[in-house]
Amino acid sequence: MAHLTTLELEDLRHIIGEQKLAVEKLNAYSQACRDPELKQRVEQFARQASDNVQRLMTFLG
Repeated sequence: MAHLTTLELEDLRHIIGEQKLAVEKLNAYSQACRDPELKQRVEQFARQASDNVQRLMTFLG
């Protein structure tokens, strides 16, 4: 794996933070959903954002 510059590291941390926030919000939205189809889609988006966090974390070492 290539070494990250300070700017790249800061950007990566920022993106990870945004994805974590998305997971939290999407999980809250899914709890509020009454429509089962919409709830399923929102949960899918939350899982995707969580997967993104895990993949991005690998760049931090």
